[in-house]
Amino acid sequence: MQTDITNRVIRIGTRGSRLALWQAEAAAEKLQAAGLKTELVIISTKGDQVLDKSLAKIGSKGVFTEELEVALREGDVDIAVHSAKDIQSSIPDDLELVAFMEREEVNDVLLSFDPNFKLERESNAVIGTSSTRRKALLKRFYPNVTTAESRGNLQTRLRKLEEKQFDALLLAYAGVYRMGYDNLIVHTFPADEFIPAAGQGSVGIECAKNLDPDVKKAIKQALNHTNTHICLLAERGFLRTMEGGCSIPSFALATLTGEGISITGGLISLNGEQLLKETLTGPTVAAEELGEKLATTILDKGGEEILKSIKAERDKENA
Repeated sequence: MQTDITNRVIRIGTRGSRLALWQAEAAAEKLQAAGLKTELVIISTKGDQVLDKSLAKIGSKGVFTEELEVALREGDVDIAVHSAKDIQSSIPDDLELVAFMEREEVNDVLLSFDPNFKLERESNAVIGTSSTRRKALLKRFYPNVTTAESRGNLQTRLRKLEEKQFDALLLAYAGVYRMGYDNLIVHTFPADEFIPAAGQGSVGIECAKNLDPDVKKAIKQALNHTNTHICLLAERGFLRTMEGGCSIPSFALATLTGEGISITGGLISLNGEQLLKETLTGPTVAAEELGEKLATTILDKGGEEILKSIKAERDKENA
């Protein structure tokens, strides 16, 4: 028997930052356009609360998602809205990713209040970033650059930039654009050099597996962008096989081609000296398997050793 969901209120779990709320409200608008009622439920996560440590030090698994997932399990919310790049590589068995919203441009960008700021190979600027991947890529391509930790929401980071704690701020274009700060962009990194983190630019929708099937179907129909979902299946297949979270400098970007899907991904050492990168193509129906195969290729070509050295360095730092 089909459930009548016209009077059902879809409770949307979200973090409280302006960007997280933008994402949740974007999801709510699509659900409302499909005739569903919505309510936002703001939940604070460990990643929001612990701002004096890097993501690598507080643990990368579920740092921005764990509390939202508890709310899903307990039935306090029906869906949780995440930046897709923040979702841990493996989802708990009782939860599922039901949709991925249409992806924004995937590039990393630099923000500065100095419109004349230029990033060149020999630049010795101080750049704010909390991403292990971005730090490693900067070390490789801009060896004279110094990085400074920049945890916090976008507004907090911009305040630090204004206070001249660094010369420029390195972020994903998607968040910058969604918050209306694209006028501060002074440099856009090419996506084939600064390959983004898996999922960058998309919004992931998570729910409990036991959510009413009719409600789940309606949510998917309203929110899922098929082409984005196919690409994210490949990227997350890569991420899961690499067992990589926010503290691992891995990267993956899938794109649809006329013949199927292409995914480029790899891993870089923390010092930027070793960079492993491969591209695989295949049919869209095998997107997930293609991502898994790419990760296995990277691991076999030296990735295992890079991951071991990263783990050893992390253990040393935390000892």
